[in-house]
Amino acid sequence: MKRLAFAAALGVVLAATVLAQQHPTGTSGSMSAKSMMVAPSEASWSPAPPSLPAGAEITVLEGDPGKAGPFTIQMRFPDGYKVMPHWHPTDERQTIVKGTVMMGMGEKWDDADMKALPEGGYVVLPARHTHYVVTKGEAIMQIQAEGPFEITYVNSTDDPRNKK
Repeated sequence: MKRLAFAAALGVVLAATVLAQQHPTGTSGSMSAKSMMVAPSEASWSPAPPSLPAGAEITVLEGDPGKAGPFTIQMRFPDGYKVMPHWHPTDERQTIVKGTVMMGMGEKWDDADMKALPEGGYVVLPARHTHYVVTKGEAIMQIQAEGPFEITYVNSTDDPRNKK
């Protein structure tokens, strides 16, 4: 029994060592060139890009969402803000920081299929996974992904860039 426990523990240590070498953390060899801390009061908000409906705001916490590479942003949405069915070309991880975001999956809007994600809610969206959202009250969502950040709407008529 002791040998089995030792072998299991050794396996965990070896696996952790391999993963640490593949995905380094800390100051030496990390993805980030510097350490950083950002308090909410230090966020610099500006209008979201034209690929999103008017009314949303963005703050870039790390990286450049317009370029290749990892980035972290926060989006602030007013109450009732809708983003029609769309997808992104890269994987995306979202955390609800404030408020409630209602999210549905699929190419057609379906209120009955939406799930409420309150503060602390977490979403993983694989590349090209179609989804849509509406907010209940003001909401802030943190997004981590690989750039460049792009949005493709299922229906081109839903794309704010195509509206006059």
